Amino acid sequence: MTLKTIINISNVKKFENLFINVNVPKIRVGDTVKLGVSITEGNKERIQITEGVIISKKNSGLNTTITLRRVLQGVGVERVYLVHSPKLKSFEILRSSHIRRSKLYYLRARFGKATRLQQKFE
Repeated sequence: MTLKTIINISNVKKFENLFINVNVPKIRVGDTVKLGVSITEGNKERIQITEGVIISKKNSGLNTTITLRRVLQGVGVERVYLVHSPKLKSFEILRSSHIRRSKLYYLRARFGKATRLQQKFE
């Protein structure tokens, strides 16, 4: 790499650090969380509360994402959220689970009581 590309990379990282949300708590895969997502409909803005289990987390600085899974009316719903997005208004950890995997994709094939995770007490 040339000196110019190294300087450009460092400038990009400095610029990204300006937009990182510092109010996000330390989250892990297996946590049950409640998110408040800002939704704009026409000229109105409201906050929609979503609750579910984090089944994956991808760390990449400003572009860190989590995948949230919840079962609604017998149908599994997964949604990917940008952790540092300005659309995320509130972030609350309801419970933490003791897990030994980095991705919980195996929960997709389970239903009912088989989807329960062992709670971790601190």
